[in-house]
Amino acid sequence: MRIVQINTTYGKGSTGNICINISKVLSDNQIENYIFYTAGKSENNAAVKYAGDSDIKLASAFSHFSGKYGFVSKNMTKKLIAKLDEIKPDIVHIHNIHSHNCNLQILFNYLSANKIKVLWTFHDCWAFTGYCTHFIMSDCNKWKSGCGSCPQFRHYSLFFDRSDYLYNKKRELLSSVDLSVVTPSQWLADVVKDSFLGGCPVSVINNGIDLSLFKPLKSDFREKHGIPRDKIIILGAAYNWNERKGIDVFQELSKRLDESVYQIVIIGLSGNQSAAFPGNVIALPLLSDRSELARIYSAADVFINPTREDTFPTVNMEAIACGTPVITTDVGGCPETVGADSGIVVSGGDIDGIINALERIVNSESYSSAACRDYACEHFDEHKTYQKYLSLYRVM
Repeated sequence: MRIVQINTTYGKGSTGNICINISKVLSDNQIENYIFYTAGKSENNAAVKYAGDSDIKLASAFSHFSGKYGFVSKNMTKKLIAKLDEIKPDIVHIHNIHSHNCNLQILFNYLSANKIKVLWTFHDCWAFTGYCTHFIMSDCNKWKSGCGSCPQFRHYSLFFDRSDYLYNKKRELLSSVDLSVVTPSQWLADVVKDSFLGGCPVSVINNGIDLSLFKPLKSDFREKHGIPRDKIIILGAAYNWNERKGIDVFQELSKRLDESVYQIVIIGLSGNQSAAFPGNVIALPLLSDRSELARIYSAADVFINPTREDTFPTVNMEAIACGTPVITTDVGGCPETVGADSGIVVSGGDIDGIINALERIVNSESYSSAACRDYACEHFDEHKTYQKYLSLYRVM
């Protein structure tokens, strides 16, 4: 068996790390495998970079001008196919290919013509919509029957709404191959069943994390930032803070919470975003050092994730694994990341609900570090998670 994974990144972001972890499982089982990517760097002989930053920037510009999101990138996709021709895989495992790194028509025509089995892990909803990766905030269900007059097309196209065309092309192309789907949450699996892919086999494999890295650790974070021992640390973290991630929720919390009792810490803010918060908020940039991130998770008393759209948020898992209970929203797969003693689920955008949940957690002994860690070990162990992919490959 020979397997090729295709993803935007290698070793960057959640999908980049997922690819590496799957590759490790395959290699440990003496299965030949490769990762095709366009962003990042690797000295791994099995990692194939088939395009560079300038290629992606050019494709992005043309995509936004033409509105044909996912159907540009012709030259780099031909390079990808040339590499596939050399390797001749039995299975092509797709992850994220909507960052202007692939032309769907060229790729799927090739996969269909060569009768290559396809496994696609959906990390969002893009595969079965015209444009969008998520549709909860726009309250749009057109993907169930046919996209058009897209409420979000301006995020993807400067001039033209081609959502109807893109939706129908995706439906045509995805039906032309032997396709199996994996989703990281039951929520997304249920959504897929309501889409034009409802007839495809769908497996739920939750994303996993490295529990040897994300675990309760001794931390000098309080001392570094002069936070008293009796002050409750509230932590938030995101790769890209915006309304979708709930930055406005933290802005409201910074006004309403008693700063003599609570210390808000936010990771991932840009300079301009940091300036919008009052001085009582500790604003930190993105952290590339995951060990440092784990120490901050461990120092926090409560992690709050006020996201309004998400599939299966990694930050929730990381916080719980470090012994920190999570307050998250009832959207997407978020509720599936917390257990009875490791967190509380509230309605999206419900500030009062978050404050009430915060008070429940800090005044209860149920949400202990040990309870959180036990939940993480049972549900988030990447060694168990990625073994499930191996089982799936073998029955395809």
